[in-house]
Amino acid sequence: MDDEPLSDWAKRRDAKIGRLRAVPLVSGDGPKASHLNPDAPRAIQRWNGYTWEPHGTAANLMETQRLLHPRDEETPTMAAPQPRPLRAGRGRHRKPRPGE
Repeated sequence: MDDEPLSDWAKRRDAKIGRLRAVPLVSGDGPKASHLNPDAPRAIQRWNGYTWEPHGTAANLMETQRLLHPRDEETPTMAAPQPRPLRAGRGRHRKPRPGE
């Protein structure tokens, strides 16, 4: 069995500190999946390295996603490729003409 060094394990564990998760606040044994209860409130929890601690609340799924996955304010730096005009031919499967 390959044992990893303790320092590698500690780096992996420390990388997870500060991670957020959402827990639905649904009572009973009903469904807890986010797509089944999009309007249910959620508790936001933060991993402190040992346990999940309360971090805040969100009113619904949309607000939860905004808190857990903030969008970058930057615009994309790569421009869209320029469309190339179609050449004259006989359709999608045209046969090449002499000289093409």
